[in-house]
Amino acid sequence: MTAGRKPKPTWMKLVTGNPGKRPLNSNEPIPTMGIGPPPEKFKTMKDGGAAATEVWLDMVNAAPAGLLTILDRSQLEMFCRAKVRWLMACDKLDTYGEVIKSPVQGIWQQSPYYSIKKAEEKTMQTCMVEMGFTPSSRSRVSIAAKRKGKAETPFDDLKELGD
Repeated sequence: MTAGRKPKPTWMKLVTGNPGKRPLNSNEPIPTMGIGPPPEKFKTMKDGGAAATEVWLDMVNAAPAGLLTILDRSQLEMFCRAKVRWLMACDKLDTYGEVIKSPVQGIWQQSPYYSIKKAEEKTMQTCMVEMGFTPSSRSRVSIAAKRKGKAETPFDDLKELGD
């Protein structure tokens, strides 16, 4: 993993300027396929396969058109699995509480479901940021609008805006 900030996407450099004057990546891939149906692997999950499919469909339906592509499938699958485990842990915490009595030693201790809940929250948060589902990450996402038909390049659309 490289240190430092994540690189600014090429499209953003084109729109906001390239103050570092570094060469732009002219070969940056642009995915064109949609995200597709939920993974078949969800059907073979021992617990929560139907719930994971439901989470998948909820997220895909809630996402703005064009935000999720075929390249986001594994990220969304990771989010769905984490959310199912998080919901299970929340249910167990509601039932047994955050502190339980150890069956062996008889002392009070933190529920193991609390640790699961916290770990899955972190995974879900990371996935949501990467996919543009949090308020702060949404402010950085831009979905390409359809061309009006007369502009040949993205810059021609900007020229129409005027000064």
